[in-house]
Amino acid sequence: MKRRDFLTIGAGALAAPVFIRNAFAQTPEVTLKMHHFQGPKAPSQVRMMEPWAKKIADDSNGRIKIDIYPSMSLGGSPGQLFRQAADGIVDIIWVVNGYSPGLFPRTEVFELPTIFTNNIAATNLAMADMFEEYIAPDFEGVKNLFLHVHGGQAIHMVSEPVHTIADTKGKKLRVPGPTGNAVVAAMGATPVTMPVPDLPQALSTHAVDGALIPWEIIPALQLQDFTQYQIEGPDKTRFGNTTFQVSMNEGVWEDLPEDLQEVISNNCGPDWLRQCAAVWRQNDEDGIKKAIDSGNEYIVLTEAEMKTFNDAFEPVIEQWIADHPDLDGRALVDTARQTIAKYS
Repeated sequence: MKRRDFLTIGAGALAAPVFIRNAFAQTPEVTLKMHHFQGPKAPSQVRMMEPWAKKIADDSNGRIKIDIYPSMSLGGSPGQLFRQAADGIVDIIWVVNGYSPGLFPRTEVFELPTIFTNNIAATNLAMADMFEEYIAPDFEGVKNLFLHVHGGQAIHMVSEPVHTIADTKGKKLRVPGPTGNAVVAAMGATPVTMPVPDLPQALSTHAVDGALIPWEIIPALQLQDFTQYQIEGPDKTRFGNTTFQVSMNEGVWEDLPEDLQEVISNNCGPDWLRQCAAVWRQNDEDGIKKAIDSGNEYIVLTEAEMKTFNDAFEPVIEQWIADHPDLDGRALVDTARQTIAKYS
């Protein structure tokens, strides 16, 4: 081959579309960058994102490769992740919806206390069931792949136990987002909003007296070293929840061949949502075991003690409905409860 011909072929290859089919099986046809805020050893990455990415790679026969970038390693803050996906800075993001306050009002309904109680899988499936009719307007500009919740907000305290709502009065408690603010305010406490990575320092410096957060994060952040008490309701009942999204840049999604879109969609359906729920339940069990093994006191409230919280939470539901007349908040609350019950 003449040198001129070689250079011409090389230049043509550089100019080829991103999604050109590659003749070599070992080379992915599509490589996607996935960005998130937790560390590389966090259960969310090791047990959820990595297996999910591998399954997609396997099901596509190696044509799709998802490179995961943890700890905001591509820059920005957790609150900027959604815009990074929408603007095409990255291809896929995993993030807490509440880190972008006001952008996802429709998913907030699944974070409210007494709507989510303890069933992770039922809540994941309910969000998927309700997505097209009720939730989709919150996700314009991206292709939402799936929504999920974790085990729910439990109470972690630095130095004082909690048995009834009287015990939280006057305390400062970390919350993940807007609905958590209302929950903590209903407890008579002061909400302090912050991303998960900032929590250990806040606990160690007594910037907060405790936190609303699930058990699963205990090992990753070594929270057993900064707290003495872990508190939840009977039968794993929690004090509200957090919704998460895995979303893709819309243009990147539309440029994928249909068969590769199908591979990804097949790995975001009901089977995956149940598997995802099982991962987060196991994460939670491992987390509380870590705290107990470290000598922390694990408190399970009685039904009567939990009722002191739930009674105080009813106005939170009503206020959320009143604050969202444009969404028909009442219909969202009623439908969320009914749909979670359907899958429970």
